[in-house]
Amino acid sequence: MRILALAVLTMIAGLMSAPAQAQRYGGNGPVCLHKYYWNGGDSYDCSYTSMAQCAATASGLAATCGINPYYANAHVPREPDNRRPRRAY
Repeated sequence: MRILALAVLTMIAGLMSAPAQAQRYGGNGPVCLHKYYWNGGDSYDCSYTSMAQCAATASGLAATCGINPYYANAHVPREPDNRRPRRAY
């Protein structure tokens, strides 16, 4: 009887669990618009090419703009390597 009760509880727990969240950031743009909704939900739209473009869309909405952390063409500038190699004596 205990095994049956445990099996039923396991099935109920498996059916009641929430699905995993997918990656929220998508799109090919470097800037994302994060919209907030009245029911507590939110969404991301990462199709903007500049902060100014995103800010113009977010104006008057419950939304913020931010950098897309998963932007595929992200370029991080590096300091030029002007050092000379060490000479072996």
